[in-house]
Amino acid sequence: MDDKLSASPHGFARRTVLKGLAGVAAMPLAVRLAHAQAAKGEAPGLAQLAKDGKLPPLAERLPANPLVVQPLTRVGTYGGTLHRGLRGSSDHNGILRVVGNQGLVRWDLGFTKALPNLAESWDVNPDGTEFVFHLRKGTKWSDGHPFTADDIVFSIEDCAKNSELYGSVPSQLTIAGKPVVVSKIDDATVKFTFAAPYATYLETLATPLGQHPTLFAKHYASQFHPKYNDKVDDLVKQANLQKWSDLFRAKNGDIEIPQRWGNPEKPTLDPWVVAEPYVGGTTRVVMKRNPYFWQVDTEGNQLPYIDELYFGISQDVESLLLDAISGKLDIQERHVNLLQNKPTLSQNREKGGYRLIELEPSAAQQCQIYLNICHKDPKLKAFFGKKEVRQALSLGIDRQEIIELVYFGQSEPYQTGPRPSHPWYHETLSRQFTEFDADKAGAMLDQAGYDKKTADGFRLHPDGSKIFFAIDVIPTLYADLVDVLELVKRHWAAIGIDIKVNTIERALYYTRGDSNDHDAQVWPGPGGLDPMFDPRDFFAQHPQGSRYAIPWTLWYVSNGQSGEEPPESQKRRMKLFDEARSTSDLDKRGATMKQLFDLTAEAFETVGICLAVNSFGVVKTNLVNAPEKEPDSWTWPNPGPAMPQQFFFSS
Repeated sequence: MDDKLSASPHGFARRTVLKGLAGVAAMPLAVRLAHAQAAKGEAPGLAQLAKDGKLPPLAERLPANPLVVQPLTRVGTYGGTLHRGLRGSSDHNGILRVVGNQGLVRWDLGFTKALPNLAESWDVNPDGTEFVFHLRKGTKWSDGHPFTADDIVFSIEDCAKNSELYGSVPSQLTIAGKPVVVSKIDDATVKFTFAAPYATYLETLATPLGQHPTLFAKHYASQFHPKYNDKVDDLVKQANLQKWSDLFRAKNGDIEIPQRWGNPEKPTLDPWVVAEPYVGGTTRVVMKRNPYFWQVDTEGNQLPYIDELYFGISQDVESLLLDAISGKLDIQERHVNLLQNKPTLSQNREKGGYRLIELEPSAAQQCQIYLNICHKDPKLKAFFGKKEVRQALSLGIDRQEIIELVYFGQSEPYQTGPRPSHPWYHETLSRQFTEFDADKAGAMLDQAGYDKKTADGFRLHPDGSKIFFAIDVIPTLYADLVDVLELVKRHWAAIGIDIKVNTIERALYYTRGDSNDHDAQVWPGPGGLDPMFDPRDFFAQHPQGSRYAIPWTLWYVSNGQSGEEPPESQKRRMKLFDEARSTSDLDKRGATMKQLFDLTAEAFETVGICLAVNSFGVVKTNLVNAPEKEPDSWTWPNPGPAMPQQFFFSS
C-alpha cells in the first residue's frame, strides 16, 4: 500500500526475490524518520486514556520507525465500526483475511512482490540460504510488551519445530527436507538459515501460512510451554485438558484454527484485538483497536482509523445476503459472491448504499473433484487408484452444461494448472479429458474391469458389490459446488456410476478429510496465478488441501516419518518443487516447474470442471480506501493485503 499499484496479479513469473528491500516504495528513510518523530495523531479514545494516565503517550507506544502507510486515496479520519459477516463455527479464516496479515513482510496491492512490514529491511546472502531480518525497534505487542527477536526464535525454535505441538515442521519452514534454524543476533535482528537455497522464502512469508515467526508472544505463550514452565501440567489439569499442547493451542491458537481468535488475553501485533471471542455458540466476534499498533499514515496518524470490527455470525448464506442487500455489511465478498447473487446485489446497490468491487481469482479451478486415491476401503482405493477410471469419469462430465447452467456461460472447461494468462500455462495439464464423451467413458470403465452392472445399470466392483461413493461439499461456503455436483451426479449415472452429493458442515468436512475418512471432496482448485505458493493440486503438498492423497502429504511434510509412501511420480514432483523453491533464476525455475506439470498431467490425479471465474464483493459507498479491484486468493488473503487499517468512513 506504500505504492499505489494496479491490482493486476499477473506478476509471479516476473518477480525478483533476492532484493534487500524487495522494491519497497514506502518512503525514503529520512522522510519515514521525520514522520516517526512527528507522529502525534491518534484516536480520540486513546488520546483520552493517555491524558488520564491509563495509557503511555503515543510516542512511547510506537516504534522508532513505524511503517508509514500511504492511504489508497486520501488520509482518513477516526471512528466507526466495520461490519462483516461470518458463517457458522468454522469460518475463522474470515477473520484472518481482515486482521491477520501482520508478518515480517507483506504483499503489495498488485500481488507482485513482498514489502517490508514488521521487518523494516532484510539482507540475503548470495546463494539464498541466509535471511537476516531487521525489525522495527520499539515495536510492541498489544499489551505493551516489546516485540523482539526473542519472540521469533521462540515461535520457530520452541514452537513450530516442537514435535508435540506440530506433528512435523510446517513445510514453509523447510527446504531440502531440513527445517530452518532461527538465531538471534540482537534484540532487533534475527537470522534464518536454511540447508539449501530458498529463493521464494520472502514471498512465502507474505502468505498466511508464512506467519509463524510473528504468531506467538514469548512473554505470554511461554507460560504454557514445558520448557519455560515446569508446572504447566497443573495448568493443563485446571483447564480439564489432556496435554500441554492442547492448552497451548487453546490459549494461543495457530495460523488457521478458531482458537486464534478465541482468547482476548493473548497479545497480538494486529490492528485490532479480540474483545468478544470466537467461541462455540457465539453470535458475534468483536475486535477493538490495538493501542500499540505500529503503523501510521503519511501525516503521522496512528492506524487503524476504524475503532472496532463487528463480525456477525449467520447460520446460512441467505441471511448474509439479506444483510448485504439491506446495507448492514460494510465490506463482504466471502459467502455472498456467487454469480447467481450478482443480479440481485446489483439491483439493490442504491437501496443498500453499497458498490460492487471486482475480484480477480488466483485459483485455477472453480470446482476440483478430489477422489480419495488413498481410501481406507480397499475396493474404493483400487477404483480411485486406476488412472483410466479417473480419466473416464472426467470424460463423463458435460462441462459445457455446467458452465451454462451454473456459471452463466462465463467460464471454459479446465482441469488444473496455471491460468492461460500465466507464463507457465500448460496446455495438456489444463485441457486433457475435458471433452464430453459418455460412450468413450463407458468403454474405458469396461476395460478397467468395471463392466458388470446392476439391473438398473449401475456398475459393480469385481467382487459384485455396487460402486457407490459420496462427495463431500460445504453448501454454506460454496453453494455453487452443490449445483455442480448435482449435475455431475446425473452425468455419472448415465455411465453407470452412482454417487451421493454429501452436503455437510465445514468442521465435519475438515474432520473427515484430515482423518482420511472421506470418499471424495470438492474445493476450488488453487495455483492459477500462484503455483509456487499453493501447489496442492500438482502434488500431495498440503496436509488439509491435497484431499486426493492426505497420507502422501503427511509423508511429504514429515520427511517420510509418517503417512503413506507415495508412488515415484509423486516423490519426483516433491523433489522438483523443492528444487524450484531453491532456484532464484526465474527461467530455470519455470523449466523445473514444467517438468513437475508434465508429471502431474501424466498422473491425472484430480478431476476439474471449469476455469475459476471473476467474482465480486460488496463495499459500502461511505467506506473509503478500499480498492475497486483486487485479487481473490488464499495466498493474497483478501482483503487483508489492501490494509483495512487504512479504510475509514466518510461523513
